[in-house]
Amino acid sequence: MTSEFSALLKQRRREAQMTQEALAERAGVGVRTIRGLETGERADPRVTTVRLLADALGLSPEEREGLLAAAVRRTGDDGPPESSTVPTTPAEPVAGGPPGSLHETLADVSEQLAQTVAARWRREEEQRQVHDPYPLPVRWQPVAEELTDHWANIRRLPAGGTHGPLDLSGQLDEIVGVYRRIPSGRLVVLGRSGSGKTILAVRFVLDHLKSRGRADAVPVIFSIGSWDPTAMTFRDWLAAQLTRDHPGLAASGPGGPSLAAALVETGRVLPVLDGFDEIADGLRRPALEALNATTLPLLLTSRPSEYAAAVAETDVLTSAAAVELTDLTLSDLADYLPRTTRKSRGGDLSATAWDPVLSELHERPDSRAGANLAAVLTTPLMVTLARALYSNTPDNDPASLLDTGRFARPQELEDHLLDNFTATVYRPLPGHRPGSGPRRAVDPERAQYWLGYLAHHLTRLDTPDLEWWRLGHRMRRTTRTLVTALMVCLAIGLVDGIVGTLFDSFAFQLADGLVAGPLSGLLFGIAYWFLVAGKNAAVEPSAVRMKIFSREGKTRRSSLRRLVIGLLCGFLFGLGYGFVRAALNGVRFHLGIPTVLAIGLADGIIYGLMFALGAGPALGLLTLFETPLDIRSAVNPVSLLRTNFRTVATQLLVWAPTFGLMVGLGSMVVIRPMSAILGPVVWSLTAALKLGVISGLGGALGYVFSLTAWGQWTVFSRIWLPLTGRLPWSLVTFLEDAYRRGVLRQAGAVYQFRHARLQQHLARAYQAKRSRSGSRGTGAS
Repeated sequence: MTSEFSALLKQRRREAQMTQEALAERAGVGVRTIRGLETGERADPRVTTVRLLADALGLSPEEREGLLAAAVRRTGDDGPPESSTVPTTPAEPVAGGPPGSLHETLADVSEQLAQTVAARWRREEEQRQVHDPYPLPVRWQPVAEELTDHWANIRRLPAGGTHGPLDLSGQLDEIVGVYRRIPSGRLVVLGRSGSGKTILAVRFVLDHLKSRGRADAVPVIFSIGSWDPTAMTFRDWLAAQLTRDHPGLAASGPGGPSLAAALVETGRVLPVLDGFDEIADGLRRPALEALNATTLPLLLTSRPSEYAAAVAETDVLTSAAAVELTDLTLSDLADYLPRTTRKSRGGDLSATAWDPVLSELHERPDSRAGANLAAVLTTPLMVTLARALYSNTPDNDPASLLDTGRFARPQELEDHLLDNFTATVYRPLPGHRPGSGPRRAVDPERAQYWLGYLAHHLTRLDTPDLEWWRLGHRMRRTTRTLVTALMVCLAIGLVDGIVGTLFDSFAFQLADGLVAGPLSGLLFGIAYWFLVAGKNAAVEPSAVRMKIFSREGKTRRSSLRRLVIGLLCGFLFGLGYGFVRAALNGVRFHLGIPTVLAIGLADGIIYGLMFALGAGPALGLLTLFETPLDIRSAVNPVSLLRTNFRTVATQLLVWAPTFGLMVGLGSMVVIRPMSAILGPVVWSLTAALKLGVISGLGGALGYVFSLTAWGQWTVFSRIWLPLTGRLPWSLVTFLEDAYRRGVLRQAGAVYQFRHARLQQHLARAYQAKRSRSGSRGTGAS
């Protein structure tokens, strides 16, 4: 069925007196694409494609705007396409043209972002059983006046306007309505640990998205604990977090360096800042000052004491109202806990295992047992932990919580719930056999140790975000470099030794591998130190994908820069390789030092030119095949890992043959002039072929292991950390299993522990176990 866009495209093509084939060739798209768009078979006209067509047709600014508007309406009517409608190349404004196309482009991006955010947090609510059987009540009350701004500022009143407090009363399902009563659009939600701040933030996002209009900002949850306000501005940090969770937003955008930055700068993102209290102690004051320097609407959550301390040091959050979450009541517990467990068998079917506990709390609230338990079961966190330990585990009797011999103080009860949570969720299921179902059997003690290491890792990084590409980041920089160099050494040494036997004897190749492996490890280790470890950085996941037949993402400047880098690195590697080979031959044949130096210099220059002619063009060529990732490519950490793997795999398919071919051909090109300058050089076609094959495979592996996020993940998370016992061998399976069991949650492209209290508890338990066993953890400090 044809559409307005289909008819308009056909009309503009005929007015330009062009055939479909001619338009396809001029626009750089396929003929099938043109045919599908004109017949209506393709219901997903990308903004990028529409712009290419408009350029090829030579449309005026008004005609261009009309074609783009028709495409946007078509996409909006038909729903989201299978392939993203988000532009993957810059949406540049037309000189002198109307700004509407920029507005529509960002509106399209916002729609995609809204769909992704909604799907993500709906799935998270399901994983956390928020609606099973119903959400625990979350209520709030006004806070002390010294923690809020003047009501005239909150109301955005002009000078002299009358003012008074706003009515901010409500409960969980009314949070969006309460927020919209605040003219400034700035709200602070305070609550003690486990009081339901994150649950409220999630519900706010989902309910806001349900009633969101196309022009409204998209609410996005950001874990603000990872922000260093002294190193990055607030807007830049928001854009960086958006890019991390949605790599497609790294694409160049209208009016800004990236789509993420454009969304932030144009107010199309409503920041929901979760965990202000998780910012490092010395950074909360500058963080609050930085937030006050902006006028962005936002919702901020924090524990009361940390926020109050920051306010005392500087000022309240400008124009922000504030509320504080209240404790759960005995009535809340009586309504909720019995509905989370099975009915009694026989007798009174309305009775449950929680009855003795609820009776104690109701009838003897002043008893030692009742007072202790009442002090603990006042937050959603502790109630959900108690549910996991007792409602979901028939063998455990909740009446044991009343044992004052075991639990003399409320803190001991909390520690008990936290201690046994992981043991409970990892308990073997009755009749479950390893491999018999989707849930893997994991030893609870080992699981707690591995989770403890991850929690300790996050504590040392001072962040709640478990990023798979940073799992080796807290090792000493020298250790990281040595491990990376060792892996490169082994990989290239094996490639040289095994593949080389196709050309030379095993003994010769063994010796050659013993030279090439350590030297490659040394040089790649040096490169890794200067580019990554020396800066105390981590290799970020690629923001591009490899598409061999795509014209998108070509940037001459980037290609030229990589060409120069490749030429320089290739020459330095070849110089070192040739010199070391000459030195070993000098020792082997008992040559004098002057002769060895002369041969080493000559071989170094020859090999340097060979590898330079291979590395430069190969790196430059990679750029031509890069195109920005789609906005929906990082729905979760595993999808980002898989996307990065596919990018690396394609890079290998391009890099290895290109580098190998260029080195082989470069050797034949270099030998003749070098022979004329340096004297006779023994070389053959077989030697060129051998060098090309080994260089292509070895160079590609060295690049992947040392300078890609997936390679670093493989080195540390798949080999080194499991080898040293700190993580399981199948880490992805373990993390996904922990997510399904409710220990971890997903926040975009990263994992987080379901609660900061759980992370802190596991980190302390891990540290205590290490102290008792005397284990230092190689390179972990």
